[in-house]
Parts: sequence; structure tokens; C-alpha cells
Amino acid sequence: MMLDTSPLLPKLLQIQEEEGFLPQARLLQLADELKIPIAIVNETATFYSFLRIKKGGKYIIKVCNSPTCWIHRSEDIVEIFTRLLGISLGESTKDEKYSLEQTSCIGCCDHPPAALINDQLYVDLTEEKIKDILKQCK
Repeated sequence: MMLDTSPLLPKLLQIQEEEGFLPQARLLQLADELKIPIAIVNETATFYSFLRIKKGGKYIIKVCNSPTCWIHRSEDIVEIFTRLLGISLGESTKDEKYSLEQTSCIGCCDHPPAALINDQLYVDLTEEKIKDILKQCK
């Protein structure tokens, strides 16, 4: 018997929109609703970098790590964010204001290095630009 997983990703996105992340209780409920093993639901929820299985900060910072951004020192951008925010990749600040993540290509290979902050695109990043961006986040 073939499993119909076609509604899974849209449902995960809907849950994340409602909750801000994908709580395990909702994933279990979804698996039951769609009659899909929880392992498949969890695999999907953890595979995509734009899905979160833990609560994030008010500002979700996703630094692009595509080959183009990497060549243009995206690891330096991560280091700048970690130093300024006092957190590592995958962590949130204690006040839950910021979360820092890394993601694959966000489609800005013509202006690397790049990052998304709550779906707002920032390109040609430098330390000065990052300081200005963080000042604007209220």
C-alpha cells in the first residue's frame, strides 16, 4: 500500500505558521490524521531547513551557506552573529529575541553573503551592516 504524503509538507507549514514551530504533540496528531508513520513526519520536519522543531526567537536569522556565499566567507558572517548575539548556530538568545540558523541557498548568489531575518532578505553582508540590522530589530 502506497502512503499518500502529498498533504504532509503543506500541513507542516500550516502548523508552523500557527505555532511558530512544530511541536511534537502536533506532529503526532498530524501523523494520526494523515495515517502516516510518525517517523516519516519527523523525517520531513527535520529535513527542511525552513521548518523548525523547536521554538525560535522573535527574529529567526538564517545565514545562507550556499557554495557562492561560502566562497564569500559566510562562515565569517556566522561568526559575527555568534559574537554579537552570544549564541551558536542552532541556539536562541536567553531573552528569546534572536535565533541563529544556517540554511542552503536562498537565491541571492549575485550578492553574497546573504541572510534572511524573518523572511526579510539582507545581502552583501559585512560586520557594519549586521550591527545596523540588529539595531533595527526591536
